[in-house]
Amino acid sequence: MDRPIHIGPHVLHGRALLAPMAGLSDQPFRNICRSFGAALAVSEMSIADTRLWHSRKSGTRLDFQGENGLRVLQIAGSEPTQLAEAARAAAGLGADIVDINMGCPAKKVCKKLSGSALLKDELLVSRILEAVTSACKLPVTLKMRTGWAPDNRNGVRIAKIAEAAGIAALAVHGRTRACMFHGKAEYNTIREIKSAVSIPVFANGDIVSARKASEVLLATGADAVMIGRGALGRPWIFHELNHSLDEQLAGENLTNGSVSLQAQRDTIVQHLNALHQLYGEDRGVRVGRKHLTWYCKYLKGSTEFRKQIVRIESAEHQLHLTMDFLDKFQDLQETLEQSEYSRNKVFSAKENIKKESVSSQTEG
Repeated sequence: MDRPIHIGPHVLHGRALLAPMAGLSDQPFRNICRSFGAALAVSEMSIADTRLWHSRKSGTRLDFQGENGLRVLQIAGSEPTQLAEAARAAAGLGADIVDINMGCPAKKVCKKLSGSALLKDELLVSRILEAVTSACKLPVTLKMRTGWAPDNRNGVRIAKIAEAAGIAALAVHGRTRACMFHGKAEYNTIREIKSAVSIPVFANGDIVSARKASEVLLATGADAVMIGRGALGRPWIFHELNHSLDEQLAGENLTNGSVSLQAQRDTIVQHLNALHQLYGEDRGVRVGRKHLTWYCKYLKGSTEFRKQIVRIESAEHQLHLTMDFLDKFQDLQETLEQSEYSRNKVFSAKENIKKESVSSQTEG
């Protein structure tokens, strides 16, 4: 890493962060991503109305015991006083950083004038940010989009408002609210935002590989990248990204920094166990299905396994079926790799024989 990133008193050790994702970036997934090198992992979004924080669902989102890194609580709402109260309450929950959501494009969030809907009202944005930073002793960050619509990219103005209000860092998704997740992310606005403010800026959107992350960092000048969907089913992307960035800083050629099949297998099993423990059997199995479906995207020959896991109701059955598949998958991949190695070795030997034969004939 070429320069440290500060969020208040905290220093981030790395340039890849995990984005908050509703229903996905829970504590088990955050811990796994951090174990692979995510410098920061933001919680799932919680509604700012603290009266609703006592439900079982909210309880799992707001419990930071067992967190293996900086604890970041993301809050969403449209009432400045309510958001300020939620930020104050975050400290009591053990949070290290409060993040305000002005990036979620979901209709159920925006219709309440929360999330990215707030970008329409710059005065309200200012009131919210000033209320939260004044009320909260913790560093406050902001997750936002480049604007409301392609013809109204007011991200630079919002960023300046945020810096003036005392926001410690910005994460910017390279789409407007109107774009939802359609089309390609654009990074020009993120570059303009980075040039307009002095606080750390994190680029987000369509970052699905270490190479793409490097390109986005170069194009935007951002301090770090924030990865969301690109980490689903492949949390080791943070290891790959940090590995490639270290090589670039050392002036070496880019390699993939791949994680072993054994490490991938152990990670998936660990993930399932943590989900079952956190949520209990019923909900743990349901959440486990979602993550297993993502993992299957990167496991060749997993079609039949994927069909089986969506029908399973038992945590024990889910775990055993997964372990059985992963063990067979690992054995098959290792056999294929060994066969490929043997073929390459034979091919190389034949090529050497040909070269020696040609050389002898030439010399003769």
